[in-house]
Amino acid sequence: MKVIFMGTPDFAVSTLEYLYKAGHEISLVVTQPDRPKGRHGEAQKSDVRIAAEKLNIPVITPLKIRTDEEAKQLLRELAPDVIVVTAFGQILPQEILDIPKYGCINVHASLLPKYRGAAPIQWAVLNGDEESGVTTMLMDAGLDTGDILMTKKLRLDKKETGGSLFDKLAALGGELIVETLEALEKGTLTRTPQDASLATKVGLFTKSSGLIDWSRPAVDIERQIRGLNPWPSAYTFLSGKQLKLWDATVLTAEDIKGYDLQEVSDLETDRDSERSDREKSAKLFSDRKKLLIAFCGADYLKLNELQLEGKKRMTAEDFLRGYRF
Repeated sequence: MKVIFMGTPDFAVSTLEYLYKAGHEISLVVTQPDRPKGRHGEAQKSDVRIAAEKLNIPVITPLKIRTDEEAKQLLRELAPDVIVVTAFGQILPQEILDIPKYGCINVHASLLPKYRGAAPIQWAVLNGDEESGVTTMLMDAGLDTGDILMTKKLRLDKKETGGSLFDKLAALGGELIVETLEALEKGTLTRTPQDASLATKVGLFTKSSGLIDWSRPAVDIERQIRGLNPWPSAYTFLSGKQLKLWDATVLTAEDIKGYDLQEVSDLETDRDSERSDREKSAKLFSDRKKLLIAFCGADYLKLNELQLEGKKRMTAEDFLRGYRF
């Protein structure tokens, strides 16, 4: 099929590569403009643009495709059979949705209508979902509201992180779009309207989303640690320094009965202990050898892997060898 692809971040690269390997004619890639990144603020190409250039596919980077008449005219001239959209980052107007012969198909990283919107992958981990997946959807003017075409599901691992689920769903999305286009060509594709009553909407995360509220149950904080790994990462403050948490285990009062623990410090919600919200802070206990255990709103959290500001990521045992409370 003749395809125009729209996408921006690394999640979308897998979909583009699967389409290319399947032999579809990708006449154009549309992605977001280069953005300043890094310490020096230098403009960098999107992951999709880098991948498209490696595959020698023409690329355009409209600032706002909704108002870019030149870009819209190019799409009309190319007359694609289908436009495939994966994490493009811009809402398409109806006049673009109407251009392709078979419409615009979106690859979304959730089992719609659950988790419409941004960051569905992290939310699946944060909410303790047992399964997740990807959905191909025929786009309409709403936000992730179009008819469902196909889905693929997978079970979440007990130690699933936002990063590991991201990688799995990226590959799954690539597989699913190829299957969807095959069914589209054969005329065997079935459209299923979404049940709006089951819809949930989620939004983007910011760096501050990772700040831990220790008054919450340990099970919720453990999911926060996994769900926001690798970005924006869950964090707290220890003696005025940011402490990122990368892995933890939930323990009950019964679990810690045999441990020889002493209170060693507080885990704060601010660099300044006087400004920290005391109700959301936690007492930190340790055997000073291998164990670091935080008292939460319910149960305890054993800190397995952490990273103090200015230091590398390490196990609790390695941390205790070099840190003095």
